[in-house]
Amino acid sequence: MTTRSQRAVVVDDSRFMRELIGDVLRDGGVRVVAEAADGHEAVAAVERHRPDVVTMDVEMPRMNGIEAVERIMDSRPTPVLMLSAYTEDGADVTFDALDRGAVDFFAKPGGEVSMGVSRLKEQLVEKVRSVATADLSRQTNRRPITTTAQTARTGVRASRATSAPSPTTAYVDNPTLVIGSSTGGPSAVEAVLRNLPLDADFRVIVVQHMPDAFTGRFADRLDGRSEYDVREATDGARIGGGEALVANGGTNLLVSHYNSGRLRVSLTDDDFDKGVQPSVDVTMSSVAKKVDDPLVGVVLTGMGSDGAEGIQALHRAGAYTVAESEESSVIFGMPKRAIATGCIDAVHRLEDIAADVLDNVREEN
Repeated sequence: MTTRSQRAVVVDDSRFMRELIGDVLRDGGVRVVAEAADGHEAVAAVERHRPDVVTMDVEMPRMNGIEAVERIMDSRPTPVLMLSAYTEDGADVTFDALDRGAVDFFAKPGGEVSMGVSRLKEQLVEKVRSVATADLSRQTNRRPITTTAQTARTGVRASRATSAPSPTTAYVDNPTLVIGSSTGGPSAVEAVLRNLPLDADFRVIVVQHMPDAFTGRFADRLDGRSEYDVREATDGARIGGGEALVANGGTNLLVSHYNSGRLRVSLTDDDFDKGVQPSVDVTMSSVAKKVDDPLVGVVLTGMGSDGAEGIQALHRAGAYTVAESEESSVIFGMPKRAIATGCIDAVHRLEDIAADVLDNVREEN
C-alpha cells in the first residue's frame, strides 16, 4: 500500500525562494500544490487547495506571515511551518507566530541567506513532514492568554497578590524538575511552568530542541510568563530553588555539580552521537547522575525518540516520571517512545501535568 504524498503550499515574497523551497520539497517527496507571494495569496491558496502543510515566510508585503497564520487558523486551520531569519529579531516574530497557531519553525542559517535552505534540505523536508502530521485540535488550547512577557508576568503576580489566601502547602526539600520537548514544545513547556507555584521551590531545567539564536528569547518568554526566574544557560551557571535554566541551542547541558540544593551546569559541544543539540537524553542522564534530592522528569510533545534514554536514567535514579498523553500532544513521538520504555510513572494531558508534578512533591501528612 502506497502512502499519499503530503501536499504543501509555499509562501514567500521572493520568487527565487519559492522556487528553491519548492524544489527542495519536491525532491523530498512532498507535493507542492501552490505558491504564494504574500499573506493574502497564502490564505486564498489554503482555502482553495486544502494542503497538509504551509511553509510561511515572515516579512512580506500587504499581509505578513504572522497575520496570515492567524487568518488561516481562523478560516481553515492548517499546520504551518515558519521559515525564520536566524537572528534574535527573527526569534521574536517566530514566537509571535507560534502564539497565533504555527506549529514549528525552521531557522534559515545566516539570516536571509537563501542558499542555506538548500544546504539543509534534508532537515527542512523532515521538518515539513513532521509539521504536516500535527493535530491542530491539540494546539488550540496551548495559545497563551497574554501577548507580551512583561504583561504576562505582571498579570501572574497581580493575580497572586489579590487572590484570597489559600491553605499553606508543604513541599519536599530541594526538588529538581527536568522538562524535555521538541515540535509543539514552546507553548507546552510554558503551560507546565506557568502552573508551578514558586513555593514548590523547584530547580528547573528545560531542554527544548531549538537553535541557539532562539533559546535566549525562549527563556525570556518563560521568565515573563511564570513565577520562576528563568534564563538561558551559560557555562558554569548555578541555580537554586525558584530558578530555571533553558538549555542552549547547539550545545549540550550537563549538571557538573550539585550540593545543598544548588546545581551548577556546564555546556559542551559534544553531541554524544545523539544527532540533536541540546539533547534531552544527555541532560536527563546527567541530572540522574549528579542530583541526589527528589527528581521529576517530564517528556512533552515532539518528533523522534530523544528523552527515552534520559527517562530510563531518571527512573533508575528514583525519579518520578511523566509523559504527555497522545490526546494533547501535537506530535506524539517523544512521549510515545518514553512510554514504551516502561519507565514512565504517569501519562497525562498537558493541562494536568503540572498538578500531578506538584502532587508528587507535596509533603505527606
